[in-house]
Amino acid sequence: MPRRTATMLASTLMLIALLCAGVFLPVPYAEMSPGPTVNTLGEHDGEPVLQISGHRTYPTDGHLNMTTVRVTSADYKMNLVEAIYGWLAHGDKVVPHDTLYPDGQTEEQSNQENAEEFSQSQESAKVAALKELGVPVKTWVIVSSVVKGSPAQGVLHAGDVIKAVDGTEVTQPSDVAKLVTRHKPGQDVVFTIVPAKDQAAAEKQHRTATATKDVTLTTARSHDAGAERAVVGISAGTDHTFPFDIDIELADVGGPSAGLMFALGIYDKLTPGSLTGGTFVAGTGTIDDDGKVGPIGGVEMKTLGARSRGAQYFLTPADNCAAAAEDAPDGLTLVKVRTMKDALDALKDIRTGNTRALPACTR
Repeated sequence: MPRRTATMLASTLMLIALLCAGVFLPVPYAEMSPGPTVNTLGEHDGEPVLQISGHRTYPTDGHLNMTTVRVTSADYKMNLVEAIYGWLAHGDKVVPHDTLYPDGQTEEQSNQENAEEFSQSQESAKVAALKELGVPVKTWVIVSSVVKGSPAQGVLHAGDVIKAVDGTEVTQPSDVAKLVTRHKPGQDVVFTIVPAKDQAAAEKQHRTATATKDVTLTTARSHDAGAERAVVGISAGTDHTFPFDIDIELADVGGPSAGLMFALGIYDKLTPGSLTGGTFVAGTGTIDDDGKVGPIGGVEMKTLGARSRGAQYFLTPADNCAAAAEDAPDGLTLVKVRTMKDALDALKDIRTGNTRALPACTR
């Protein structure tokens, strides 16, 4: 066989071997790419995203779009070819698998965590919007979860309202741990609660549940290494009673990053006029009950997704501004926000054409 032919054959076989290795060789990476955006003022799958009953609403226009990021699932194993393609493709981002799914998190665990964060973001969005409007919202400390095999299992249940511990009133979740850890492991602690079913029945009628009961638990020792503190095996959170119904109808979305845009959409529907003045505004950011906007992941993917749908302005959490400004799409103005009030002020400037006053994101 001529040397030239043999060389070409060997090179071809080596290329085939490398391609096969690339296809079948898993690598510890995951991929992020722009996901769909949804107008919180509009409809999704034929249903209004925001459904408000029991209070007057007003017509609005324009867009207040929440944005999302697509990611490869926790159980998916990327191969070398896919990773290289993702690194080279503009608009996609390849990151270490542990960045998205730490400590070996499974797809089921990830979905559960995302669902819980999404539910909490909806609650906080409602609270932040109503607080901005001066509408009172009642807040309760509740049992958010019960550890299997703990002293609380079968006695306390998720959704139970915690009114007091050992007779001391509870006003925020951190109070519960402080009061329980005053005990030593093996000592009794008394919880004054409103059972979850009673609280749910009261909320349906927009009233306050008043009937309480005392339950006694014997504390156990914490399983944390070196810890000697007493625990009962619950985590505490907050729940709210709203003066009217606000439902957010959006499935197949997870995580906390839509909180700001949900809050703005609710505010817009409950106030006369249009927040955007008909402009296409998108954005992202977590929100807490007091209206503080927090950072999110994948902001570069979200700006690309928003611009591809036609967004002109993008409300950006202040802590994400530098990253977003590194590769901002042409034609998209990044607006820095730290609070819901910042976002409302920015929207006023946008609808009145005073865009020179907008706080811009810089590198």
